Amino acid sequence: MTLDFVAEAFTEQERTVLAPHFTNLDGPVFALLDLPEVVKGALFARYSRSAKSLRRLFLDEFAEGATSGSATTAVGVARAEQLYERVFFEYGDDSVAQLGGVHLACEQASQPLAKVLEWGRLAAYLEQSTRYVPYDDKPGGRWRYLVPDEIKALPELESRYRATLDRSFETYAGWLGPMQSFFQEMFPKDPSDSDFVYRMTIRAKACDTLRGLLPAATRSNVGIFATAQAYEQLLLRMRANPLAEVRDYADLMLTELRKVVPAFLTRVDLPDRGVAWTEHLRATTEATAAIAERTLSGVTPEQRPEVTLTDFDPDGEIKVVAAALYTASSLPDDQLLGAARKMSVDERAAVLGAYIGERQNRRHKPGRAFERTSYRFDVLCDYGAFRDLQRHRLLTLEWQPLSTAHGFEVPPEIEPAGLLEDWQAVMTESAALVDALRGAGLSSAAQYAVPMAYRIRFYMDMNAREAMHLIELRTTPQGHPVYRRVAQQMHRLIADQAGHLAIATSMKYADHSRVELERLEAERRSDVKRQALG
Repeated sequence: MTLDFVAEAFTEQERTVLAPHFTNLDGPVFALLDLPEVVKGALFARYSRSAKSLRRLFLDEFAEGATSGSATTAVGVARAEQLYERVFFEYGDDSVAQLGGVHLACEQASQPLAKVLEWGRLAAYLEQSTRYVPYDDKPGGRWRYLVPDEIKALPELESRYRATLDRSFETYAGWLGPMQSFFQEMFPKDPSDSDFVYRMTIRAKACDTLRGLLPAATRSNVGIFATAQAYEQLLLRMRANPLAEVRDYADLMLTELRKVVPAFLTRVDLPDRGVAWTEHLRATTEATAAIAERTLSGVTPEQRPEVTLTDFDPDGEIKVVAAALYTASSLPDDQLLGAARKMSVDERAAVLGAYIGERQNRRHKPGRAFERTSYRFDVLCDYGAFRDLQRHRLLTLEWQPLSTAHGFEVPPEIEPAGLLEDWQAVMTESAALVDALRGAGLSSAAQYAVPMAYRIRFYMDMNAREAMHLIELRTTPQGHPVYRRVAQQMHRLIADQAGHLAIATSMKYADHSRVELERLEAERRSDVKRQALG
């Protein structure tokens, strides 16, 4: 297996400090060992806003007091492994795999790989942000993008691929400075703001605007904390994926995870267990693709708005009222529903008002009664915004392959800044490369060449409680303009199309204001906290 990544160099002294705490010091996938939970959490929190690798972050910011030597061997490991093996194979109780958790770093992962890693619901993820980390450096003398094995197998296309992606990154890097100057002229510094607050706000705005130039092959660092059970399911899906990068990372992850929780992952590559499950996943995926091609041949997509509410329950609010009363009564569910139907609009509003209470901030959420009704949205927005929305994992979300078929987003600042011609050139050249890759039979790998400004279609199916969380979070003023717009449309559709006015009104922290410098207020608040901490 050949894996395309830039190895990081450490001095012998650094390697001595790192060795007890990381499962390897040379590869892009590794687990954390023998560190307090608070340190591991802080490391991953720093991960999303730093261009550094996790091991370098540890050396630079967390290694004070670290000692050399081997990590402590826990007493009773052999006995525990025997117990887990017996439970797995004799009793088939998968729940014990929830007892082992691992912090795992997956570095230099492409965007398609990152989305596969973050698909599972029952795990925690932190991903390097294209908003806070400029992609204008060249580690190892090359831009931060992946050249997948599928494309390396075709030298002529590989050369074209590299040239096209190089120009995308060169355009991004070349405009990063001018775009910041453009925003500085458009939004002069408020004398009350510190230089740091203003500089970070302007840089975030420039990164937000330009990220659509970056291809899906752009590399990112992803931090994961999950149970062994969640890792097992993730690895089975990854081993069935059509992309070689995803399958290669599955092998790397399995190797590193077995250094920490070997007993929990014994089934992944057993022929009659994990291998059979993976083959089942691969077979059903291929069969569904084949029947879709056969039955939908010649059917073209109809025009739709950016966000469409495709399914909802007209009686949803009545059912939420009944559910709100359930734990406060002794009546059966269906009888409560009948009582809620007989209530007046004002009476139902009073029930919901009591149930929701006086929300002092957006973290004050209603209870599970809001899970009694749901909404299904079909969304067509740029890939950059999709990456942010995709991280809402507790709802149901699936997406179609990334392509250039749906056109691309042009941020409103692009033309007045003088970037429109270069922007369109990147999009046109990339689309031609995607067509060439698809023509060579590399439909899956062609996704790597698609810039993030191109649109992708996906659906989000969520109950009202999940909708409140997503809409209030993703409409905050510091949010990216595109996903703010998507979440704002969802809120309007719940009120206007579904007619669930009381539910929409309960989302009191949904923000529909017009914001120009998205990060400014958030940076100001952070600056106040920094000063308070000295």
